[in-house]
Amino acid sequence: MTKDTYRDLLLTELDRSEALRARTREDPEFNGKRVLLRVWQAGRLARTHRDLLESRRFHEAAQFFLNDLYGPTDLSRHIEEVRRIVPVMTNVLPDSGLATVAHAMELNAISESLDEAMVETLGDKAETLDEATYAAAYRAIDRAEDRARQIDLIELLGMALDRLTHIHFIGMTLKLMRKPARLAGLGELQAFLERGYSAFGAMRGGSSEFVTIVVGRERAISRALLNGDDEALRRPQPRP
Repeated sequence: MTKDTYRDLLLTELDRSEALRARTREDPEFNGKRVLLRVWQAGRLARTHRDLLESRRFHEAAQFFLNDLYGPTDLSRHIEEVRRIVPVMTNVLPDSGLATVAHAMELNAISESLDEAMVETLGDKAETLDEATYAAAYRAIDRAEDRARQIDLIELLGMALDRLTHIHFIGMTLKLMRKPARLAGLGELQAFLERGYSAFGAMRGGSSEFVTIVVGRERAISRALLNGDDEALRRPQPRP
């Protein structure tokens, strides 16, 4: 894919995120349940990948994964500001850097869409979530392709961040973008890129192994849940 293709993908996902976020602004009750769902999901991820969090080698990447890629962090709250800086990112970032931002926004949008469907299915049960209730709602919305795409995006982002760490001067480029990004209201997006660069750079060649472990577990859990195996949410994971 070309840089122009990644730019167009980013703009498309910004539009999709904006449409999805409208309900969180207009419906406080829905948004409250959405927050509860995301907090529960973040807790589940921390339990599933506890060994990675406790690993000296993988700790920083696991924190980034849980908090930024697959957790409750929302990169679309400043959509118009992001839209204004797209030309700057297109000119300054390498293809892999722009791809990382575009895929992050796509992940944000698909996660928002899946969470909306989960909240609608759960109703008041969102306030008393447990593994069985979550698994039942997961199957009820029946969006296996979107779940698979969500995990594929995790893999794409992980590999893109790994490539960023091997590009000469990318660290300096990110630092140079820090002030203009903050002035444009994009401190959160800038911090996302810097945290990812730092976390994956710290693994010293272990990025692909880390991504393989995470996506392998998440794909296995997703398949198990869709096949009726609720214990997949509790089952201990083998240490890498």
